Amino acid sequence: MKLFAKVILCLLALPALVMCSADDKKGQVTTTKLNPYLADPTIFAQNGTYYLYGTKGDPNIPGEGFLVYTSTDLEIWSGPAGLHDGFAFKKGDGYGDTGFWAPQIFQHNNKFYMAYTANEHIAIAESNSPLGPFTNVGNPIPSDGKQIDPFVFFDNGKIYLYHVRLDDGNRVFVAELEDDFSAVKPGTLTECVHATEQWENTQNASWGVTEGPTVFKSGSLYYLVYSANDFRNPDYAVGYATSSNPTGPWVKQSGSPIISKALLGYPGTGHGDIFYDAAGAMQYVFHTHFSTTTVEPRKTAIVPLSLNSGVLSLAPGATITWPGVE
Repeated sequence: MKLFAKVILCLLALPALVMCSADDKKGQVTTTKLNPYLADPTIFAQNGTYYLYGTKGDPNIPGEGFLVYTSTDLEIWSGPAGLHDGFAFKKGDGYGDTGFWAPQIFQHNNKFYMAYTANEHIAIAESNSPLGPFTNVGNPIPSDGKQIDPFVFFDNGKIYLYHVRLDDGNRVFVAELEDDFSAVKPGTLTECVHATEQWENTQNASWGVTEGPTVFKSGSLYYLVYSANDFRNPDYAVGYATSSNPTGPWVKQSGSPIISKALLGYPGTGHGDIFYDAAGAMQYVFHTHFSTTTVEPRKTAIVPLSLNSGVLSLAPGATITWPGVE
């Protein structure tokens, strides 16, 4: 981008600039770079490069789909770098014409795949590059109802689709996928978790929310990391459950969430994904509200996690890294 155009863009987005000092609120960092403003973010790492995707929120960038940014240090990002006008997947590349939410990127058999939500259904697109363009023939995974927030997980020769079904609340389910990702296998759909704890529904809403699942395995245990409360609620937060089987039953971590406004000092903390940095440390990318009074555009953030003696938590002394786009 030419310098003049970059200056104009920055002037237009001045309200969105993050400008603070090391003495400010816990977790803030000194930067004047623009946050990418991706909600429901995910980071895919390969060969020393990190690829950041999410639900687009920056009003200065038109279009629908999934932008992608790249970085080598998790702090300074370039882009949008997608091969379709900055998008890794843009409306028209496959299924969906509205509501492009919560992508996940994975690699399988030398191809890259994007599982995503559009029109409150789940679809999977493929590409030869993490930059896209990801494409599909225009069909979602068949379902008897609305489903969002996909996470594809491979384990012992099986492929699992963790996702959220909109049925008497946002509830996290899992089902086995066919080998070609075209459909779930009949008879394998199982509920994992729904909102039952006090921290998961601080407004006592009739429609409880658990969403944004991420799954990993450590030793003999499977960890299901999820967010709870409506995303517009300042108490939006992240907890987890464990199981000895990828389909459950799941036992929730007792007590409080592991990522929350109370722990980090920012409202609306949640709906992200776990990834590992170049040193092998576990990180969680997520979003926060824009401010204490405004939800949108949601800001992208990263914090380190630790797993000690089977307990998942914020890493000791963890502070927020705010990605900044050059």
